[in-house]
Amino acid sequence: QVQLVESGGGLVQAGGSLRLSCAASGRTFSSLTMAWFRQAPGKERESVAVISGSGGTTNYADSLKGRFAISRDNAKNTVYLQMNILKPEDTAVYYCAAARSWKYGSRWSLHGEYDYWGQGTQVTVSS
Repeated sequence: QVQLVESGGGLVQAGGSLRLSCAASGRTFSSLTMAWFRQAPGKERESVAVISGSGGTTNYADSLKGRFAISRDNAKNTVYLQMNILKPEDTAVYYCAAARSWKYGSRWSLHGEYDYWGQGTQVTVSS
């Protein structure tokens, strides 16, 4: 079993930045594929970014490339999401997810492919 705890959410003005963290426990962290998803009110959960166990491979939602960056520190069992130039439409609950294997192609973007989820952290971007 894997436990995931997100932190770092909050209220920020448009154009600002936030860094989310997700601390994992319960399994060898470096063996896990880690991802971030988000869900805005009234909308479906959507993929944000994914990173391989070694940190050497990442994928992003096309609309977020260049503004968001995913990274991980396996020594700290933590994955991060750096969010820059935030926009009001980035407002959502952000979820950390973990999978026991790498997701090839577009499978990484499917929330059903992940085995473990955090409770989410709210990000609100004011205009």
